[in-house]
Amino acid sequence: MENEVEIVLVEDNPNDMELALRALKKNNIANNIIALEDGEQALDYLYGRGEFADRNTTVNPRLILLDLKLPKMDGLEVLKVIKSDPEKKMIPVVMLTSSKEECDVVECYRLGVNSYIVKPVDFDSFVKSIHKIGFYWLLMNEHPKR
Repeated sequence: MENEVEIVLVEDNPNDMELALRALKKNNIANNIIALEDGEQALDYLYGRGEFADRNTTVNPRLILLDLKLPKMDGLEVLKVIKSDPEKKMIPVVMLTSSKEECDVVECYRLGVNSYIVKPVDFDSFVKSIHKIGFYWLLMNEHPKR
């Protein structure tokens, strides 16, 4: 599908958002990326509500990069909704966060996250991590044919 969104990036830190977008685009990993700033907006996008009411919700993104600490609704709540929905739970969700807390890692996996990655502090390492995430989940990983 020509206009299929490949990646939904949910990140409230403008610097991390910009770095992630630049890394993905620079490496030609994803052409169609939607950047969202909070958990509520992420669910509005996925379910075609509010500003996204005209979106075709039968077409899911190929990957969700989700920050853990988000305004309005945190990443755990968003993850819980996605993974409890039969129509959305097949979307790979990668938690991309600065939290190294064991309780956060355990809870994310308990709720069905596909991967948990701690954001590197260093610029070059962050860009490399985003490149590897996109490469694996969009190019190497086999997606089910709907």
